[in-house]
This record gives sequence, structure tokens and C-alpha cells, in this order.
Amino acid sequence: MAKKTLDKLPMKGKRVLVRVDFNVPLDENANVTDDRRIRMALPTIKCAMAAGARVILMSHLGRPDGQVKAKYSMKPTATALAKLLGSEVKFAPDCIGPEVEKMVAAMKDGDVLVLENLRFHAGEEKNDETFAKALRGLADLYVNDAFGTAHRKHASTYGVPALMPQGTRAIGFLIEKELKFLGEALEKPQRPFVAVLGGAKVSDKIAVIENLLTKVDRLLIGGAMAYVFMVARGENVGKSKVEREVVKKDGSKKDIIALAKKLLEKIKTSKAEVLFPVDHLVAKAFAADAETDVQGPAMEDDWMGLDIGPETIDLYCEKLADAKTVLWNGPMGVFEMAPFAEGSKKICDTMADVAKRGGVVVVGGGDTAAAVEKFGLAEKMTHISTGGGASLEFLEGKPFETIEIIDEA
Repeated sequence: MAKKTLDKLPMKGKRVLVRVDFNVPLDENANVTDDRRIRMALPTIKCAMAAGARVILMSHLGRPDGQVKAKYSMKPTATALAKLLGSEVKFAPDCIGPEVEKMVAAMKDGDVLVLENLRFHAGEEKNDETFAKALRGLADLYVNDAFGTAHRKHASTYGVPALMPQGTRAIGFLIEKELKFLGEALEKPQRPFVAVLGGAKVSDKIAVIENLLTKVDRLLIGGAMAYVFMVARGENVGKSKVEREVVKKDGSKKDIIALAKKLLEKIKTSKAEVLFPVDHLVAKAFAADAETDVQGPAMEDDWMGLDIGPETIDLYCEKLADAKTVLWNGPMGVFEMAPFAEGSKKICDTMADVAKRGGVVVVGGGDTAAAVEKFGLAEKMTHISTGGGASLEFLEGKPFETIEIIDEA
């Protein structure tokens, strides 16, 4: 998708409305505990400031469900941004309305204003036209740099740009980077191309696996999602966490084990080499001080799998060693607890080596990004996606209408 980037917009003296993803974690004192998403938006914000734009930033935080909830205020993100920029950042008490319009009218070239949480208004997630028009009224130009919400057709991501004329809509540098690395990995990867999938849920990765089977040379599966496939094959997983069904919005249930069985049949006919764990690090309880053992491939009744085992670690690292393109989405175990972090850590170390010798390593958002940060290897990766759900949907091959509506390059 060759889309216009914000540096191609005539920004001097213009009100530039930028959709950022400042959905960051806060502690009990409303301090930002992980500012990575704010840092990732800095190149776009600084470019607009340097061009003499009046930069209006809009985002959501948490799930306030259309109600004003103080704990989800964007104010702490404005404070964190001001520290990172080393300059003043103003904060608006709402995202639409007379007071906001007054603050926008008073802005000077190079000023930055953060709007209050978009999702304090039900119209945001409903892509309500009245709400979108109120936001659009603040802008001369529109920039989307929030990849984390690019798969959501909301007022700020679709309704606003739909109301803007041709020549006024662009993407930011973060979305440009996401499209480049995720897009190139899927469409023209250097080979061998290896994907590593983990995490707890299979339900949100079924379509991803189906798409990747047609593109990768090898697919390595770990984490709790591996136990779903073990159950589908009739193997004992003891007390391990297994996603057996998903309840849809309409109340109906999706049988995940049945879907896993169908997927195993597709894997048999796939040209890709698909590997599952051959052993597991198991524990008697979900606790850092629990008694542990190595078992596999099946587990004993009173044990639960919490990481891939040493044989699997060696096997997976060997399968990654010659890779030229790697996609990683989902940790191999409960990396938050030191005894069960080894699988994810060793995989991460090997990926850092791949990147060091010129390979491309793209890390999916969410828990995977948190794991890479925890191991101190974030700077060693080629790209860490800021979108958890968005990167998964991109890997499924789904089109993003919020990107398609942006002007062509």
C-alpha cells in the first residue's frame, strides 16, 4: 500500500489532526509505566512541529465504553509526551465541543495539543457521523499514525478521513514502517522465512496460521496454543491451560478443538514445515516457586505446561539459525515468571543473532513486545509492531479500510 506520508502535506500554519495510539499502561498514581507507544509516535509529531503545524493529537485509552471515567484520562500521556519532547504540551478537557474549539483556535505554529479520550464518547467506536463531523471540524489536514487501531473502523480512524477532501489525508511514519516490514515479510520475504507463533489463544490465530502456511518455509508453534493441538491429537496435557471454546457476541459457541483438528489436516498437506513442542517445562502449580519437571511430548495428569522444554528450545533455535526473515507473535511460555522464561528468552536471543547478520526480524505487538523489552533485546530487532490485534489481522491478509481511505502516494 503506497500511501501519502505526512511530510508530503503542506502543514505550515495548518491544523493537523493526528490519530495516535497512546493506549498505554498506567499505575495507581496515573503515571505511564511503559511509554513505548508514545515514543514510537515521536517522529511523526516532531515532523509536524518542525513543519510549523498546529498539532492536535487524538487517541483512546482503555475501555471506558462511552462514559467519562477519570482513570482513563489522556492527561498522563500529555505529561509523558511533554517530557519526551522537552517542550510544552497542552491538554484539552474533551475531544469535541466549544472549549476544545477555543483551545484549537488559540494554537500557534508548532504547538501540540492532546485531546481527552475519544472513547469517552460512544460515537467513537460506533463511527457515528455527528461525532466524526465534530472532530473533522478541528482539522485542515488528517494523519493516521495509530497502527494499533487501524483494523477498527471508528470515527477517528475512518469517519474523519471519509469527510476530508482528497489531498488532505496521510499516514504517519509509524504506520509507514508497520506496512513496510509486515507487508514485505508477507509478500516478498527473504528466505528461509520462519514464523514463530505462541501465546495462550488459538482462536485469534487460526486464520493467521492458514495464511502463513501458504507463505512460510517453517512454522514453529509454542505457548499454551500448542496444548490445543495436543488435545486435538488426543494427547494428555494434564492441568495445562487449554482454550476449548469461544463464546461469540450472539451467545453462540465456537469449538476451538474442532477447528484445531481441521487445521491439523491442512498442515499435513502444506508445503511448510510445521513443528510442535517435543517436550515441555511443567509445574505442579501456576507459581514461580512451584515444583517443576520436564515431560514430553505428552504430560502427566497433575502437571501443567508453562514453557517449552530444553529439547524444543534447541530444535527451534536450530530451525531459526539460518532464517533470513522471521515473524514472531506470541511468547513460548509464562515469560513473566523467571523459571518459565527460558524458552522465550532463547528464541529471542536467536532472533537477535538473525537480525545481527542482516536478517529481518519482525515482532508482533502485545505480550511478544513486552517479552522482548523484558529481555533487553528490543533494540536488536528489525521492527517491533505496536499493534497486537492489528498485526494479527494484517497477518491474516485482511484489508484495512482505514488505510485504504488515505490518499495514494
